[in-house]
Amino acid sequence: MLEIAQLTRRFGDNVAVDDVSFTVPPGALTGFVGGNGAGKTTTMRMIMGVLAVQSGEIRWDGRPVTELDRRSFGYMPEERGLYPKQPVFDQLVYLARLRGLPADQAKARTESLLERFDLGARGKDKLESLSLGNQQRVQIAAAVIAQPSALILDEPFSGLDPTAVDSMVELLREYTEQGVPVLFSSHQLDLVERLCDQLVVLAAGRVVGQGSVDELRTSGGTRYRLVLDGDAEWLREHPGVRVVDGAGPGVLFEVDSGGTDVVLKEALSRGSIREFAEVRPTVAEIYREVTA
Repeated sequence: MLEIAQLTRRFGDNVAVDDVSFTVPPGALTGFVGGNGAGKTTTMRMIMGVLAVQSGEIRWDGRPVTELDRRSFGYMPEERGLYPKQPVFDQLVYLARLRGLPADQAKARTESLLERFDLGARGKDKLESLSLGNQQRVQIAAAVIAQPSALILDEPFSGLDPTAVDSMVELLREYTEQGVPVLFSSHQLDLVERLCDQLVVLAAGRVVGQGSVDELRTSGGTRYRLVLDGDAEWLREHPGVRVVDGAGPGVLFEVDSGGTDVVLKEALSRGSIREFAEVRPTVAEIYREVTA
């Protein structure tokens, strides 16, 4: 279990991370989402010890995290940190050796990961000769080269094609099945919705939403779509109803508890109902609401 407790970080007068608390459970994919400047990268850097914690605490297995703990974490930074003029295979072996793997295991692990990401034939090539997407694959391989106890990944899917995304997802799932906690940031909200066991939403340095996708969907209240043969604008004046979107014959609305029967009765009295359905918001819609 990785725990973030009341974490705060300032840069001069700017509060980049403001009393942030959340957990990354073992065996779970936790999506870390927020706009540019929300504080995601700063939080990840503090988790990894790249930036000092000014207030709050990071805990690993119920105790303050140590540098020894962090050595076992796999980290993919926002600014990629590999060597552009070194051969891909050599530098992955070098990074594995730095993490304590014996030479034979480091080479075997490197070969396995490069094959997995369809880069087996590019091991002797310099990193800078690869496409940006393939450089991203190498960076991912570097993050997992030493069988990490936790994974902290800043925008790991950026620049990957759909095939590489699927390979990355499969790899991450293998780690969560082993009980490894995984925290990753992403602006690809449709991907986050599909993958994540839980979400943490940041805005202006503060946590504005967290929980599973289903929990976040229900926290804002249930919504309904009503489409009539005639005009549905009268619903805007109906007691206990809040119209969220739409005009003319179709509207999206929220209603006080137990109020849908009254709405339907009124709608039937005005003509035929073409559609009435409960609507589950997407992660993108949830994100827009909690960060507004």
